[in-house]
Amino acid sequence: MTAGEYKKLIDGALETCFKPFAAMPQEGLAEAMRYSLLAGGKRIRPMLVLEFCRISGGDINAALPVACAIEMLHTYSLIHDDLPCMDNDSLRRGKPTSHVVYGECTATLAGDALQAEAFGAILRSALPAERRADCAELLAGAAGLDGMCGGQYLDMLGEGKKLTEQELTEINSRKTGALLVAACQMGVAAAGGSERMLAAAGHYGASIGMAFQIRDDMLDVLSTDQELGKPVGSDAQENKNTYMALLGAEGCTETIEKLTDFAKNVLSEAFEDTAFLCDLADSLAQRKS
Repeated sequence: MTAGEYKKLIDGALETCFKPFAAMPQEGLAEAMRYSLLAGGKRIRPMLVLEFCRISGGDINAALPVACAIEMLHTYSLIHDDLPCMDNDSLRRGKPTSHVVYGECTATLAGDALQAEAFGAILRSALPAERRADCAELLAGAAGLDGMCGGQYLDMLGEGKKLTEQELTEINSRKTGALLVAACQMGVAAAGGSERMLAAAGHYGASIGMAFQIRDDMLDVLSTDQELGKPVGSDAQENKNTYMALLGAEGCTETIEKLTDFAKNVLSEAFEDTAFLCDLADSLAQRKS
């Protein structure tokens, strides 16, 4: 499948989420959840789930709930990132952020509920029980203490301090990279793939995750609000630690190229049909938004 076909499949599945709550008392919460979940985005993480499932010999339709789950969890993280107590952003994907539209309390609950529903989507899927458990465990590890939340905490501790490249990488490998690693490995797990496949998928995810974060740091300096769909220049205004500040534009570009090459090469250790994932790594390295 092409990226466009994957996105259409994923968007169609996400569109059905939480609709049964439309006539219930908690309808407003479901509306806030759907607002952020359906606000757009590249759907990179669910796409990775489905493609790794496919090249591991699995059924992408059976893995679709797992793909939706990781997008729910990613969306929860964006809602919470944007809250006044965190980054206090008013624009996300070119639209007002959740707390701007629904208020801080509802936005917080929308994020909380999306995180819970992510695990529900996996555990209610038709995959064999062992594969459901493996996918849920991978997602929990990526989201929790040694994953995304732990990375956010370390990022908060680093505010106002000058961090080394190694310290910044410790943060971003959890804050950004962990969920991308999980997406790749959850696809393998949904297919019942081998340990060798899981390892290669993890290395690919970690490499594109780091490249993704470095590119993010570059775009915050080099892009525009319109291109990025959110305010640019906030990293410099808030004196945040970034790869642009540490390495400069040239150093960032060179590092992204090395990480992308490694990501593409490591796939051949366990998979045969890698063209889609190699093209995806290249496109992420060069993205404008």
